[in-house]
Amino acid sequence: MTISLKDRAAIAGIGQTEYSKNSGRSELQLAAECVKAAIADAGLRPSDIDGMTTFTLDTNDEIEVARAVGIGDLSFFSRVNFGGGAAIGVMLQAAMAVATGVAKNVVVYRAFNERSGHRYSKGIAEGIVTADLIHWSWYLPFGLLTPASWVAMFTQRYMHEYGCKPSDLAQVAISTRKHAVNNPNAFFYGKELTMDDYMSSRLIADPLRLFDCCQESDGGAACVVTSVEHAKDLPHPPAVIRGVAQAAAADQENMTSFYRPSISHLPEMDLVAQQVYQMSGLGPDDVDAAIIYDAFTPIVLWQLESFGFCGRGEGKDFVKDGNLEVGGRLPCNTNGGQLSEAYIHGMNGVNEGVRLIRGKSLNQPAKNDHVLVTGGVGVPTSGMILGKL
Repeated sequence: MTISLKDRAAIAGIGQTEYSKNSGRSELQLAAECVKAAIADAGLRPSDIDGMTTFTLDTNDEIEVARAVGIGDLSFFSRVNFGGGAAIGVMLQAAMAVATGVAKNVVVYRAFNERSGHRYSKGIAEGIVTADLIHWSWYLPFGLLTPASWVAMFTQRYMHEYGCKPSDLAQVAISTRKHAVNNPNAFFYGKELTMDDYMSSRLIADPLRLFDCCQESDGGAACVVTSVEHAKDLPHPPAVIRGVAQAAAADQENMTSFYRPSISHLPEMDLVAQQVYQMSGLGPDDVDAAIIYDAFTPIVLWQLESFGFCGRGEGKDFVKDGNLEVGGRLPCNTNGGQLSEAYIHGMNGVNEGVRLIRGKSLNQPAKNDHVLVTGGVGVPTSGMILGKL
């Protein structure tokens, strides 16, 4: 028998630290701060939490965070691999734990000093040793050492096949920055981005320019997942998980699936979209806003195509004419995203998705019945649709 997770769990509380380039404190303290804030926002006490989940990359052991915050006995804890691809995978783990009765209240968290400490933008040049080195060894001699260089390869092919231009990528960066301008939590608060600013910025890995790439940030973000029935009794309107999924597609490599027949789309995100729509009973026309994982501008185009907001190769056209802005067809990354708010591996995006459902975003669209939130791409990935009670 298949157990559907539709409407079985909800996000009842969210919390975060400030986002900076140098937090001045340990990653454990950042984790404790955002977890404590999320529990308080949910109207719960630390002793009410009996489950925790995070990324395999997080340096903060669940038991250490639990002890620091005052969480007692745990009946559930888990971790999800693949960096940003875990951003909604951890939400799936929390929803499953709640839906099956393994845990009642699950905290999901991610905290790091990704700018002042270990910088993921350095890629394998920083000495990460995993089995991925087997396939990365084919690219190392040609200078493909970092996430930016890997995504640049996919982007070159996409631009070749579909006529996408740098000015199309700029539309993503500019629309996202417009939202950050209104967000005091964003690094680029009050700092507009023009087309001239974008085009004059330096190349990082051709065709990706500076403003095509997400930030490096210090900070933490967390949320509390509980049952829908329990969430009804808590202070804030719950963000109900209508559909949630993760997927790894055939012949996948970590960030460098260059030997597939086509590298101009995302088979793993296609699978996530199929699962999320099937579980939720919804489709693209039902989605009012989106938090689309934006480590790089081109991956936003590919995800728009995977989730059916436009056809294959049409992402470059969809992002024009203010479609990603408040008042457009799909207000996107209303917090400023990882490009302009902060890079917290997508967990700050989860929190913004909740704000959108609550009607509390600083860039709130008129319609907010359903919000899509996605995980990182180029890796096994994840996504969910949040809805109102």
